[in-house]
Amino acid sequence: MGSELESLDDAVGLAYRELRAIAHRRLRARDGRGTLTTTALVHEAYLKLADNSAHDWEDRAHFLALASVVMRHVLVDRARQISALKRGGMDQRITFDDNQLSVETESTALLQLNDALEELAHFEPRLAQVVECRFFGGLTEQETADALNITVRTVQRDWVKARVLLQRALSA
Repeated sequence: MGSELESLDDAVGLAYRELRAIAHRRLRARDGRGTLTTTALVHEAYLKLADNSAHDWEDRAHFLALASVVMRHVLVDRARQISALKRGGMDQRITFDDNQLSVETESTALLQLNDALEELAHFEPRLAQVVECRFFGGLTEQETADALNITVRTVQRDWVKARVLLQRALSA
């Protein structure tokens, strides 16, 4: 995408299918709960990307990594809105397995994960970036490695370490 990306519109046009796939995977993990559709998530992410005046995508992987971060913010913002409406709701469970980190519930769990991820970013920023790419963006190990300019093996190690640290933080 590098030199092809003249504008955000070009980037989104080239990556629209991939953005929809990322959004679909992220929303599918929610088992169809909630009111946000794949298209709505892509469009809200587009609006947030459009608000960002600096469009310095290095390549396709970098754009998708940035889109992953933006989708995380859209989902967290939506979860905060829902949580504000349901003050006092039950705490929800977040589970980790070898293949994918999955949120089994809605807003409270997503907010807990976001808080744990922000804490992780303070002392292990790359681990947090790997989680954003893999969990929120649904990127493959190779796409994550390309986006972060690290090896696939490093992504694999970071993913394992991040899951352990996040699980500990969420269990505390």
